[in-house]
Amino acid sequence: MEGMIDLFQKIGLTEQRAKDTAKNKKLAPTLERTITEAGVQDGCDKNIGALLYTLASTLNKEATPHLPYLAQAVISGKLASTEQIAAAIEYVSNLRDSQINEQEFNQHCGVGVVITPEQVQHEVSQQIEQNKEKILSDRYRCLGITLSTIKQNPELKWANGAVVKDEVEKQFLALLGPKDERDQVVKGKKKEKKEKPSADKKASSAPVKKDPNSIFFEGELSRLHKPGGNKQIKDELMIEHLKATGGKVVTRFPPEPNGFLHIGHAKAININFGYAEAHNGICYLRYDDTNPEAEEEQYFISILETVKWLGFTPYKITYSSDYFQRLYELAVFMIQKDLAYVCYCTGEEIYAQRGGAEKGPRYECSHRNRPIEESLAEFEKMKQGQYKEGEAILRMKMNMQDGNPQFWDLVAYRILYTPHHRTGSEWCIYPTYDFTHCLVDSFENITHSLCTTEFTQSRPSYFWLCDAVEVYKPVQWEYGRLNVTNTVLSKRKVLELVELGHVHDWDDPRLFTLAAIRRRGVPPEAINIFVRELGVTTSKSTIDVARLDNHIRDHLNETVPRVMALLEPLKVTLTNLPGDYLEEITVPNKPRDPKLGEHIVPFTKTVYIDRSDFREQDSSDYFRLAPGKSVGLLHVKFPITCQDVVKDAAGNIVELICHYDNEGEFKKPKTYIQWVADSPAHNSPVKIDEIRLYEKLFFHANPQDKTAVPGGWLSDINPDSIQIHRGAILEVGIWDVIKRWYEQAVAKQHVDRIEDIRFQLIRIGYFCFDKDSQFNEEEFKKDPSKAFKSLILNRTVTLKEDSKKEN
Repeated sequence: MEGMIDLFQKIGLTEQRAKDTAKNKKLAPTLERTITEAGVQDGCDKNIGALLYTLASTLNKEATPHLPYLAQAVISGKLASTEQIAAAIEYVSNLRDSQINEQEFNQHCGVGVVITPEQVQHEVSQQIEQNKEKILSDRYRCLGITLSTIKQNPELKWANGAVVKDEVEKQFLALLGPKDERDQVVKGKKKEKKEKPSADKKASSAPVKKDPNSIFFEGELSRLHKPGGNKQIKDELMIEHLKATGGKVVTRFPPEPNGFLHIGHAKAININFGYAEAHNGICYLRYDDTNPEAEEEQYFISILETVKWLGFTPYKITYSSDYFQRLYELAVFMIQKDLAYVCYCTGEEIYAQRGGAEKGPRYECSHRNRPIEESLAEFEKMKQGQYKEGEAILRMKMNMQDGNPQFWDLVAYRILYTPHHRTGSEWCIYPTYDFTHCLVDSFENITHSLCTTEFTQSRPSYFWLCDAVEVYKPVQWEYGRLNVTNTVLSKRKVLELVELGHVHDWDDPRLFTLAAIRRRGVPPEAINIFVRELGVTTSKSTIDVARLDNHIRDHLNETVPRVMALLEPLKVTLTNLPGDYLEEITVPNKPRDPKLGEHIVPFTKTVYIDRSDFREQDSSDYFRLAPGKSVGLLHVKFPITCQDVVKDAAGNIVELICHYDNEGEFKKPKTYIQWVADSPAHNSPVKIDEIRLYEKLFFHANPQDKTAVPGGWLSDINPDSIQIHRGAILEVGIWDVIKRWYEQAVAKQHVDRIEDIRFQLIRIGYFCFDKDSQFNEEEFKKDPSKAFKSLILNRTVTLKEDSKKEN
């Protein structure tokens, strides 16, 4: 492997990428051969090396015999871009014979065609001018669609993709100016302070925020085939497919309804729905409901709610069970073609046939070569319920000697006597995922079957089965899964946490199911931006949860109002104010941001401060309230001075006697603290039943790492992952927050989404209302302050990233 790493570095790969490539059992030998065929074992220009890497990583089985020709075409400069390499692979893959016609090849691949920057500028200008009205209306939201349309311009077919993208972004900036709140810009992390540029310089050099849709036109996704570009076993299959789709991109999101979706599914949802949307296509939501033993109605409901919550609308909702009859007919067809057989082997026997624990020689089942008529009769007996569960299965006759386990005579049908939620007891035989998935993709004319890399080995068998039953064959493409640190995503492990009582349910805010994330008050926009900014590669990624928190924090910072709150209220009496003193103070919902509005809070003789803002023993480095010391109250004109401390019989401080310093010369205090007034006329303070503060559920980034956690993942649970505060109070501005939410919720018919009531509790964190809060909508219409029988808040995220790092 060391020699291979050195070879890959010679063509320009970084050391880490060379190591990762060398570990890839499929790519490494292909790249090594590509370098040899190109004759650059001693090294080459980095740009040439990048093209050779692209050639090796996108090469398919049909194009492999032509690798020497393709590698030399790269070295000679004939193929000078990723677009040309994709065209070259497409050309040689579709050859009816092995002979390459050089003239046809050159024409198909744009060899010698030069697109100047001036041509790019001209074509982009024309496209933007034609759609100027829509661009001015939708602004940067239509950047991705515009870029996609321009890339389909035949005049720019051989233009450098990066040059086209830069020109589009440049002209958008010239037309619209920098992005602003209309484009829902999410701030990134604060950068180090630099010299402030002048106003003119700011206007001319303001950076453009990366378009979230750009991931569909970059990297791996930019190299996906166009509809109609996937070769079929029969030409008429593609003709029928294009007639059905009109040449549109068609994708699907196909979850199994056997649990709740998690943060990794947010990536799958964004990729499938987003890719279709970016290319003016359609995306199905398809429930892969082939296992009635594990499926429940609550999962179907939750999945659809989650997809809609993230902002996506399925073109159509379908079920694998919609196609049970058609799948059954194709299974019979396979038996008739001698490509499937009924088998009586047990699971242990099948395991032994595949090499067993010793990974010994593989051998075929004794039932494999039974007569076709016999298998047809036995399959009918299975269908009629004449066998018990596990007594008989239908297996596909594939290739037991193939190195890929996905060809070891996979099971196509098994017997289950559990009633199905949609078909009842109509069927007692059910197709497996391996038989169902690719065929239903075919039935629905999917153009791009996008899935995670755990299905990479399934790609050849996916293609094999479509060809075996002679149906349209979609293209499967894999991308890396998304995981985050300090949690577990496995449905089995989450269920164990629930059953053992470590969490309350699947939507416990400490989990990373999307139902739990939603309950914690995380905005769906923050999830989508987080997923898209990570990009799409074939590498499996585990992202530090702090990175997700930063996206959430940045989004909330820009969009939610501020509310004063006291976790541990301490009474303060201002002795120099009359008993009926009342001053109504206008408070901004967010300082220095008038678009979020303002609200009124009362200021009276009796107010409350947080107990943490008072210290009986003063010190030089302490700037809040102490005996004989002054402090400012947020938004109040004058400070207060502590004159005396009242204690109960046990010595606990129960009240502070203070003076309102509204006489004499004003002296600005060193700091300001939050407060809440006692004013029954305003229903102030607002009493909170519970405030729930959440921390990481697990101590370690990877609780399943046996080296770091020798006691097992359950031993890594943080016992303090939730802290509950009772007796907290809020200022009356919370009712303005709730009223604003209600108006928007009614308009969107989302009154059930109480977690959408989001706000910042000053100095404490960002919060939302938990669904355990008892809300009465009819009462709300009469008097909002009486609509809640209980108020329970969840902390969504802290104000700042925790500085404590894992040891």
